[in-house]
Amino acid sequence: MAEGCHRVAGAGGGRRRPGAGPGVRNRAPYADRVDLRAWISAEHDGLRDRFAHAITPHVPAARWRERAGDGGSSIAWLVLHTAWHEDLAMAAAVRGTEPLLITWRGDVGLAGVAPTGGLGEAEDPAVTAAVDLDALVAYAGAVHEATAMWLDSADLDAFDDVPPAGARIADLAGVTADAVPWLHGMWAGKPVGWFVQWEAVGHRQGHLGEMVSVRSRLGLSPF
Repeated sequence: MAEGCHRVAGAGGGRRRPGAGPGVRNRAPYADRVDLRAWISAEHDGLRDRFAHAITPHVPAARWRERAGDGGSSIAWLVLHTAWHEDLAMAAAVRGTEPLLITWRGDVGLAGVAPTGGLGEAEDPAVTAAVDLDALVAYAGAVHEATAMWLDSADLDAFDDVPPAGARIADLAGVTADAVPWLHGMWAGKPVGWFVQWEAVGHRQGHLGEMVSVRSRLGLSPF
């Protein structure tokens, strides 16, 4: 990644100082130099921390399979969905290694489920019913830790590289274009930085908000 990607030097927003000319803006105190690795890691770790504070203490595991209203997803499904996406993206697509779910599949309860199970937005009740919740939590934690460890030493200059995502997820995880053309289409031509920004952080962030909504609609909000 280019040096400019490591700097946030008055670019974009901010209010002009009174009397300042066009294009002269106040700069936030952190704007001279941002440690990109630390920032990404903080965002990534923050998702685990928010889940631990917003979901785990308030929604008993016995209710993780409940769906709040027609068409919504359960917390169990959302945990599986986000973990499998991150695992497939960061392990297979980015690093070119076998995703963790290959070895965790039996423990999680997915031995009889297709490799694409859990990737779609729409919940499959049969998959959710088969999941072992304790193993699911452990698997999701392992995925998070694997990404976190990679981020600690990842080559930031390689974030602009475009990995052969489609070939890798088909070869390493059996997730083929015939089975999920939408996923192959979405991941085609994307650089490493996109996978980090979306699959490891943004996608999880969005579904964490959905989990908080499920918590509230189940009548379990602490507020």
